[in-house]
Amino acid sequence: MLFETKNLSKNFGGLQVLNHLDLSLPEGQLTSIIGPNGAGKTTLFNVISGRFSPSSGQVFFKGKDISGLKPHVISQMGLVRSFQITNVFTFLTVRENVRLACQSRLQQKVSLLKPAASFGLEKKTRDILERIGLLPHEDKLAGELSHGDQRHLEIAMALATNSKLLLLDEPTSGMSPAETVETMDLIQEISKTVTILLIEHDMNLVMNISQKIIVLDYGNKIAEGTPEEIEKHPEVRRVYLGEA
Repeated sequence: MLFETKNLSKNFGGLQVLNHLDLSLPEGQLTSIIGPNGAGKTTLFNVISGRFSPSSGQVFFKGKDISGLKPHVISQMGLVRSFQITNVFTFLTVRENVRLACQSRLQQKVSLLKPAASFGLEKKTRDILERIGLLPHEDKLAGELSHGDQRHLEIAMALATNSKLLLLDEPTSGMSPAETVETMDLIQEISKTVTILLIEHDMNLVMNISQKIIVLDYGNKIAEGTPEEIEKHPEVRRVYLGEA
């Protein structure tokens, strides 16, 4: 199993936001986490990625206990997270953003006197930009991109870090319908080579692209299964549709 949580809980004072969660993700699967506002979805990502330490329980990645490790340590291991708010260097070009992400994973230091091509950075950068569809924009400042392309650039930067598990927190937030469809197509394509854990509020999109769905409500896992199973689950229908 690529990723697991065991009995994972997170409290803020007297407020329990995550309640003894047991989750597991096999390698190569696209899994979505859904739930109403306040369900604990983003808090779960914050604990997994090291931004918060768990109050109890454990997080395992590639068989190693990563509970409470610093975010940069977890990222170096191949567990990479994107945020709801776009997080790119707007004053650098698209190519420079991705090249910096590639450079962050080099085992040796890059010398100012040695060209980046010597380390294979340029080829890897261009390959990723081509895969994401941003190669035509490589010389643009990131701040000049549309909102949708900035989110795509963020995904490109995550791929450049050699991620094995990619956490995507509402990647289509603020996008137009056309950008949303394009982004979900991109995520599906990426999921062929990278395991993805996705938070997304658009139920139609989640149902169409996910192999497995996990449903949270007030920090509890109330359902887990295929899209077909989740759609028919009585507890999920109660939470989302108010059915008795």
